[in-house]
Amino acid sequence: MRNNKILSYTKDVLENMPADWLDLTTHRLDIYNEKLAKVQFLDQFEVLFNDNNSASSALSALPTAYDYIRLGHPLSCLLEWVIAKSNNLQPENVISFSSQTTPILAVLRKNLLDNKNTQIIYTGKLPEYFDAEVIKSVYAYNFELKQVEKVEDIPAFDGSTILFSQQNEISNIDLSPSIDFYVNAYAPLGSILLVNGQQNESYISDIQHVRRRETIAMTPANCLIALNSLINPSLFTHDDNAQTNKALVLDLIKEVNGTNTKTVVGSSGLSIQYAIMMGLIDHALENHQGRAIKIIVPPNCYGGTNDQARRVAACIDNVEVVDLPVDGDNDMVQSIHNVLEKIALEDAVPYIIAEIPTNPRVEVPDLILLKEALSQERKTANGAIAVDPVFILDQTFCPNVHFLGQGEILSTVRTISYASGSKFPSGGKCTAGYCIGNAKADSLMDKIEKHLRLCDNEATSLQYEILEKQMPSMIQRIADAYKNTRAFVNFIQKTLPEAKINFVSEELAEQGFTPSVFSLDLPTKGNTAAEKEAYKRELNHKLINLMITKIPNESKYCVSYGQLKGCYWTIPATSTQGTTKEGDKDYIARVSLSANMDLELHKQVFEEFVEGI
Repeated sequence: MRNNKILSYTKDVLENMPADWLDLTTHRLDIYNEKLAKVQFLDQFEVLFNDNNSASSALSALPTAYDYIRLGHPLSCLLEWVIAKSNNLQPENVISFSSQTTPILAVLRKNLLDNKNTQIIYTGKLPEYFDAEVIKSVYAYNFELKQVEKVEDIPAFDGSTILFSQQNEISNIDLSPSIDFYVNAYAPLGSILLVNGQQNESYISDIQHVRRRETIAMTPANCLIALNSLINPSLFTHDDNAQTNKALVLDLIKEVNGTNTKTVVGSSGLSIQYAIMMGLIDHALENHQGRAIKIIVPPNCYGGTNDQARRVAACIDNVEVVDLPVDGDNDMVQSIHNVLEKIALEDAVPYIIAEIPTNPRVEVPDLILLKEALSQERKTANGAIAVDPVFILDQTFCPNVHFLGQGEILSTVRTISYASGSKFPSGGKCTAGYCIGNAKADSLMDKIEKHLRLCDNEATSLQYEILEKQMPSMIQRIADAYKNTRAFVNFIQKTLPEAKINFVSEELAEQGFTPSVFSLDLPTKGNTAAEKEAYKRELNHKLINLMITKIPNESKYCVSYGQLKGCYWTIPATSTQGTTKEGDKDYIARVSLSANMDLELHKQVFEEFVEGI
């Protein structure tokens, strides 16, 4: 009876849900409590359920479930809630993934670090890309793999038991105490993981963190298909034009990057970055046996990049993260010289991850000196030629700049460029990301593609479709958004000359670096450093609150960049740098503008802010 009530209410919710539940990639930070992600949303959703209130206005007033749909969103929370209620579980025990294999990897990671055994039981067959030997040899995960005809055949085991099964419909599950984790795969939607038993609840936050860093939640579009199929199983269908759209998208990426090398597209920027990292580690294990692998990362870069690198290093014995100071008083080129010299003496394998321009300080190094630093031949302590670096370039801020093609600045250095597709490539309509190598790095791309597929992190059919529609207008949108940003920066410099603005120079813009994001270090006052910092942080919030209150249809407090319209404000230290070490965080305002916004109104409100300080 209760199950019928749940499905009936869910049907009403789907009919009345806000359009943003399906269409937005980033959500509001002013109604978001990261420590209560999913929980706060579902707590208030339960109140609506108990009152049988499915009005659009009530649903729209719910707090943000996750700030970014890569991590989760209202529809993933709703799907997990329905499945949990139907199986007498708590909603936090149900976690949906766009990937079919990553939930297995999430449990394996936790058990590796806890030194606990794992058996993976499967009925039918495993996905063809589930390569057990590679998962053991490259990821360093340990497990036993067993096929059974029925659940009753599962042997007793000292450790965790995962049951993987391919499903044709979403239905109730007869939970067995002999199974710790159910991974139900629903091709091509993704998978749903059920954490069974109180003794396994300590896994939940670790599994969620894998979904946060190495993959994405089941997408809103696929969650909607899954939810509709619960109400009517005949609706479990999925149009798939992925191959047609994929071919077009790959050509567009090559055109944008000015090169004709291999391209791969993942479900998100971090999905791509994880494939790059694991693909390069695989290549190093195969070609540089016995050598240590060094992942060189700016300590204040986007928290996902930083955190993911450290998570990989925590699992693999010969992988270590090395800091690369790039912002402020630190020069990226000199830092690369220093780091590569040290790594060469250790006869290690260097992989450098860096953003150009940097985030959030929007700095561009001297590219000729950068090329020289990366190209310089170095010697090991024994006088042998050291392994040359691979430069992994995050081009999210300026995906239009040509670094890779023949004759371009990094064409002679092994370079892989990648970009987050939720920014300019899709205009904020999906999370898919992509990467492409230059001719010198093309031989590495097969390994990267192999690990993207192993983790089942390729872009979805709809993501390919969105990129195919949005990428042709990307170059023009970048140019138009830059014009707005330059005009706003010039206005702020004139209106509040005491503020420090981090943005590209006119000279860099002429070279093609035309980002539409800048960081704003507001003037402060106080008698001590602590007082000055506290005042500035309060002023950041005052500015953002004024903008989103006065211009609610355009100015938003959220993590965003390259969207089709509006203006987006965030404080990196409390959003994109969430897992960065405290001393490396940036308590400044980061502002990103689009080509479609009321610039004059934003100027007026900023002037009002200046008059109030």
